Amino acid sequence: MPNSPVRLLIHGASGRMGRALLRLAAEHGDLRVVAGISRSGRTPPELSGLPMLPAAHMGEAPAFDLMLDFSLAEAFDSAVALCRSRSAGLVSGTTGLSATQKQALDTLAQQVPVLWSANFSAGVAVLSELVRQAAAALPEWDVDIVESHHVHKKDAPSGTALALGAAVERGGGRPPAYSSLRAGDIVGEHLVQFTGPGERLELTHRAGSRDIFARGALEAARRLAGRPPGSYRFAELLLGLAR
Repeated sequence: MPNSPVRLLIHGASGRMGRALLRLAAEHGDLRVVAGISRSGRTPPELSGLPMLPAAHMGEAPAFDLMLDFSLAEAFDSAVALCRSRSAGLVSGTTGLSATQKQALDTLAQQVPVLWSANFSAGVAVLSELVRQAAAALPEWDVDIVESHHVHKKDAPSGTALALGAAVERGGGRPPAYSSLRAGDIVGEHLVQFTGPGERLELTHRAGSRDIFARGALEAARRLAGRPPGSYRFAELLLGLAR
């Protein structure tokens, strides 16, 4: 990672994750937020004293090394375009992306380092590996994935649930069935259930605070900075497996 602080641009700065990123970035002396971008352009308290740009003027953002993108799928194309034009890396947790948008990520990764993850929790990264191992050991068992989130979350199943389903399939398990619950202010809960004759295995992760995701994304930014172009996985960076 570079010796000078990594310059971060926060896309989706006025959202829940954006605010947490702005607040927690100050804990890292090797990270420096240079500006924020939001749909409205309004400045949250966490960004006091720093430039806040409306999405329509994001091209006017100051120089940055990495964009942290936690926005909406409809704003994602502009974020990718800005990173491409600035040759800046991208760490994104925006879910609900189309196949075309996912392809755009692969194309961007040919030019800059890119990390997309549905979940930046260290616990979920480990859960994904456990799920893969369980699927490999129990390939004939039925698999159900149940996810619960707050009432404002739009996509269902959640991106994390789909990523866990991909882990099941990587392990050779049966394609999972998904169930989604939207209630109250639940930060995020995921249950992966394997059911066989006369027994059941449950693997669960519960997030008690959105800060765990923000801290994970900031750690991802620290580890991604200075790497060559390519598509990286959060678990690989976290566990030191990325080349």
